[in-house]
Parts: sequence; C-alpha cells; structure tokens
Amino acid sequence: MATALILVLAAPLAPSVAWAEPAAATSEAPRPPVKTYSAAQFFETTSYGMPHPSGLAFSPDGRSLLVSSDASGVFNAYALPLDGGAATQLSASTGPATAGATYFPNDGRILLTADGGGDELTHVFVRELDGAVRDLTPGDKVKAEFLGFSGDRKTFWVTSNARDPEVFDLYAYDAATYESRMIFENPGMFISAVSPDGRWLAMAKPITSANSDVYLADLANGGQPVLITEHTGDIAYDVYDFTPDSKAVILATNEHGEWNQAWTHDLTTGARGPLVQGDWDVSYVMYSPSGRYRVSALNADASTRLTILDTTTNQPVRLTGLPDGDIGGVRFSEDEGRMAFTVASDTSPSDIFVADLAAGTTKRLTTALNPAIAESDLVEATIVRYPGEGGVMIPGVLYKPRNASAANPGPAVVFVHGGPGGQSRRGYSAMIQHLVNHGYTVLAANNRGSSGYGKTFFHMDDKAHGEADLRDIVAGGEWLRRQDWVADDQVAVMGGSYGGYMTAAALAFHPEAFEAGVNIFGVTNWVRTLESIPPWWGAQRDALFDEMGDPATDAERHRRISPLFHASNIQRPMLVVQGANDPRVLQVESDELVAAVRANNVPVEYVLFPDEGHGFQRRDNRITAQEAYLAFLDKYVRD
Repeated sequence: MATALILVLAAPLAPSVAWAEPAAATSEAPRPPVKTYSAAQFFETTSYGMPHPSGLAFSPDGRSLLVSSDASGVFNAYALPLDGGAATQLSASTGPATAGATYFPNDGRILLTADGGGDELTHVFVRELDGAVRDLTPGDKVKAEFLGFSGDRKTFWVTSNARDPEVFDLYAYDAATYESRMIFENPGMFISAVSPDGRWLAMAKPITSANSDVYLADLANGGQPVLITEHTGDIAYDVYDFTPDSKAVILATNEHGEWNQAWTHDLTTGARGPLVQGDWDVSYVMYSPSGRYRVSALNADASTRLTILDTTTNQPVRLTGLPDGDIGGVRFSEDEGRMAFTVASDTSPSDIFVADLAAGTTKRLTTALNPAIAESDLVEATIVRYPGEGGVMIPGVLYKPRNASAANPGPAVVFVHGGPGGQSRRGYSAMIQHLVNHGYTVLAANNRGSSGYGKTFFHMDDKAHGEADLRDIVAGGEWLRRQDWVADDQVAVMGGSYGGYMTAAALAFHPEAFEAGVNIFGVTNWVRTLESIPPWWGAQRDALFDEMGDPATDAERHRRISPLFHASNIQRPMLVVQGANDPRVLQVESDELVAAVRANNVPVEYVLFPDEGHGFQRRDNRITAQEAYLAFLDKYVRD
C-alpha cells in the first residue's frame, strides 16, 4: 500500500488519450468566448463531505443525513433533510474545521471530530440533544479517531494515543454513558477495523514500503496479535474491512500481480479466496449493514470505477437520474432501503444524492457549484502519457483551456501531487479550474513513484527521490512546450506538500527548466523533516524510512536532495505558501528557504497563514492563496 507522507492534493470520467508526442497542428474553428471568474467565485462553491465510512449517516428518525460542509466558511457538521430543503447547522466552529462522524443509533446525538486548527491532534466530541458539545478524548497532546459502532450499536470504538504518543490503543465507549475502557493495548501497529460482533481486531504492520503484514487479535480470548499473512519476499497486505457477519476479514494484497486485490480470510478456518479483482488497484470494499449490498471500487487510470452489487441476486444495482461523474462516499440507511452518496466530475464538485434502492431512483440533495459559474465554461480533463527517463511512460491529467490553440498559445503549469506515493486524479478542483479559466493549461503529472499504476511503477523512486521522479516533472514541462497551444517560454511548476518539495527541487536542481515555481508547504530540508516526524507516526516510520532513507544513515543523501542546501542555484521566481500550525512541514522550512532565495536577489513572495496547518481549511484563506497563485503566475510567467 502507498506510504503517504504528506497531504495528497488530489483531483474523477472522460476519454483516456495516450499522447506520447505533440499533437499535429490542426485548423480550429473559432470558439465562443469563455467568461472568466474570480478566485472568490470558485471558492464560493460549497464543499460537502460524508460521515465516517463506519458511522451512521442517516438520522434515527430517517429524516436527515449527517454531512460536513464549509457553507459557513469553515467546515462544520450539518443535518441535510432527505426530503429536500436547507441544511441545519449542528456545530458552530469559527476556527478549526469540524466534521460530523456519525449519528447515534437511537436519538439525535452526533459525534464530531476536530483538531486544534491544523495541528492534526484530532479529538472526538459528542454533541448532545440540547446542542452542548464536550470532548470525549481530552488531553493537550492526544490524537484520537472514531473507528465505528458495534453491530448491536451499544458500543462505539475510538483509537487514541493518550497512553503513548507513538501508538494508538483501542477504547470501547458505552453509547449511553460514554464510559470508556481500553480493550487493546497496541504494541505498535495500525488498527484498521473491529468486527461487528466486537470480537476481532484487524491490524496492519508495515515492514518496508513494499512489504507489510496483517495481524488479528481475538479480543474475547486475551487479545494477543496473531500474524495471518506469513510470507516471503515483498508483498503488501492491508485491511479493507470485516464482513457484516463477522466471519471473515477482507484483505488487500498485491501478492498475485501488480495490483491490489481483495481477498477474504475466514476467521475460523483461515481459508482464503478472491473477492474483488481487476486490472487496477481495488481502492476499497464495504458492505451495507446486513451485507445485502457490497460496494467496491477500482482506481481506474485516475478515476473511480464503482460497483454496487446486490448479493441476493449477484447483480449490480442500477440507478436512474444520475449525472455523469464518479460515485463516492456511499453510506446506507440501517434498514438498507436507502443509500446516500456523492457524485463529482471534472466540472462539478461533489454533490450529495440519495437513492431508493428498491425503486432504483435517485434524488439530488445539493448543488455545490456556485450558481454564478456556468459549468459550460469549465473544462473536462483528458488522460495523457508522455515519455520520461528511460522510456518510462508518465501518466498525467491534462486540463486545456477552451480557447487555447495554435493561433492562441498560452501559459502552462506542471502540477505535482503530494506524497511521496500520492496520485493526481480526475475530479473537480477549484484550484485547477480557476487557473485554466484564466488561460493556463495544467498538466497534473503522476511521476514515477505515484500510486495507482502498479507496484513496479510505485517503487521506482524508492530511496531515489528528487532524481528520476523529478526529471519526470521536468519532462512534463518539456512535453508541454512541444504542444502548439502552449507558449514555450511560459511554463511553470507548482505543487503542495511533496509536490511543493518537487517544485523547489526543480528550481534548485534544474534552474532553467521552468519560468517560475509555486511551492505550497513543501519540504525543503529532508534532514530536519525526517528527524521531526510527529510521534503518532510511530507505526509508519520504519516503512517511511525504508522508502525515503533513514536519517541516521542517509543524512548525506537527504542533504543532497534538499533544496534549502542548494538554494544558491535558484534563479527563477518562487511563491511560497505555508500554514503556521503545520506539524509535517514546519514553518521554519519555508522561512529558511525564502531567506535563502532572497539572498540570491531572486524574486520570492511569501504567504503565511497563522491559523492553518498542512492544507488550508478556511475558505477565506483558500481564496487568498488562490489569488496569490494567479497574481504570481501572471506577473512572472505570462507575457
């Protein structure tokens, strides 16, 4: 499974086109003018999120759906009426992003999650029927997560590092009294899922970035972890879920080829069998409460290919009245009569729908896109591939402005995703659509080392970051320059997190490859970053060090690939954007890089948000950042 170091800035369905060479110039009919929109208009689009996958999304009275939304400017929890109408706000945060995790089974109480304004120290809160909110997981350095309800709905499970900052123990909470007790003291693994009957606990343990195991603990009989994936060689195992009858655990494994497949492991006999296979990675497998419906998804060339199977007929569920796009966030009502989900496309953000499963009909509950924006002014992406180093074909998601042509070439940006091991995907991105709307071609490149294209491609950059994977990004810029609709002297590089590192590295190690770079909370000093990993990464640290290198033995290489120590090479303008509360890429990383580049007498602009962490949650901050991206690119890239 992919090692996710930092935020993956992701972007889901249209034709796939493999372009290894520039398209031949063709005569094009004039196109109607496209209306341009401000950053504020793009971010006045409302973002919606579903509750926790193991939570109860439908209210006990069947009237509302629990969702999270930034309609107030900050993410809060809302009750969305299933019959239509305005949502009722359930939390009142004006600072930290707050999400609705689950309804309680028999009344209108809900569980909420929120951190301290981007510090990632998430706590679990209960909102009582009278609206009072209290923290169920107090502690200054505590990080806790809701894991799910038991099958009888009398207990809910929470993971917490209150005992030891480096590991997450499992706690059982009484759903009526909130009394809690530790039911599993974690020796240092990832707690993945508890069986509905509360007996079995499944955990993943990374060994290296290519090799991992799954353990089971019988909580009714001592809770001693037992290895169930004994193997030799590099095979990655992980956990999707338990079956609703608590008879099997569903494993993720790439044992049988390039792709992750879903296999069942019988909890009594240990027998295994294939459940979901495909020519792409299986992203997830989940069930409705009784197991009548099984939902599975493939990560198909940067889009989600979803199947909802009625296990009583072994036939897929057919739904009517849906727009084109990717289905995600599937949640079932307790009686399995209804299903809520999201639909998103390149030109439309995630909207929430509800389906009557017996009738196969759907109803749209939200319209996320700002009504001031005409969807026809936005662009569909295409999937392209271009040659990287050694003949490796590099996938990318290409967004071409509607009015770009050989007669009207314009500027372009190579966008680099987070990770390492992330993936740029199809789907709505206000950041990208705003830039494209203002004339910028955007190539969201999936350099070697990206997930979603098989384990061989994923491991091509192990202990070689900032080398061939960086040259794949440079090759993306060269590919763009060969397109007749791109001005060959107006190509920039841009990215967040690991993509921010790649941006700064491109400017430092390939100083003439791009006209400018936008570095969004990017790593600049790998020595410091790897030495200051937050303590709650304990169970993942060994696998990360295997992929990136151990700072105790590889500090020399880390220094060699860190832009900060080579900032004197930077010749082209840079914009740096940073959150002061970021626990992964510390503010000092950006401070030092900015100072070093300014010492070169090279233009550098710096935007620092005092109330954000690794990713910007407040709408006003996202607008400010987006305005800065466009103004900077217009100033230093566009002629």
